[in-house]
Amino acid sequence: MAERKSEKELAFLHELYVATDWGERFAALIDEHVELPKEGRVLYVESGTGSHAMAMQERFEDKVTLVCVDESEERLELARVKAIAMNAEPEFRAAQPDNLWLRDDQFDLVIGNGSLVAYDRLDRMFSELVRVTTPGGTVAFTLPTSSSFGEFFSIYWEALRSAGLEEHGIDVEELIMELPTVSQVEAMAEQEGLENVSSWTSIEEFDYESGEEFLNSPLITDFLLREWLRELPEAAQDKVSAEIARIIDEERQNMDFALSVKATLVVGRKAN
Repeated sequence: MAERKSEKELAFLHELYVATDWGERFAALIDEHVELPKEGRVLYVESGTGSHAMAMQERFEDKVTLVCVDESEERLELARVKAIAMNAEPEFRAAQPDNLWLRDDQFDLVIGNGSLVAYDRLDRMFSELVRVTTPGGTVAFTLPTSSSFGEFFSIYWEALRSAGLEEHGIDVEELIMELPTVSQVEAMAEQEGLENVSSWTSIEEFDYESGEEFLNSPLITDFLLREWLRELPEAAQDKVSAEIARIIDEERQNMDFALSVKATLVVGRKAN
């Protein structure tokens, strides 16, 4: 794989190629199903460069304040510039999504964007979202759920075999198993003390005309693929990536390669 880009470069790529497509699919679920408060405080965790958070702010009543949290200070810098241009006034804070460093029980609506958070951090992130929500407040959490990326995982397993790395097939199995089912996320919400838990799922597709286009997509190469290939020796990653592109081109038969994602939103109310 290419050398990892700087955090500043990744922030610009996130703004240009991730927030504008990937992020919008998850944001649409929030816009359709989450009721905004008429007053109080709203927290948006992993708000990225702020496009969706500030679009929501335009719909808020005057008595609602918005706090945006992201683990990337570089993404927050872009969000601050955007806020000035939009004459918006959210508060921006840098914090890890699974370690928010915020007081308990202070936000009436908490939105967590877990769409690009490493799978092993999602449980702790959800706990943090609930912790900072006021009793009676609403928690909304978006993330990919089980059966997402199935087309890629099948090709990944085949690429490992072609590259002579069959022993890493267990890594593919673990990636598949790490994605929670919708019912598991709902159960997690109830275990965290949420009531009236509901969920909605949308099947989203991302189309690529070739294996090369797939690997040249910033969403894939700079965000998703680094998580998927994390267990491979660095020296083997380029070889496996080349095999992935070759297999995509062989199997697509002059059709686009479609990567499908089960974008899921889970919403609940924190018990009083």
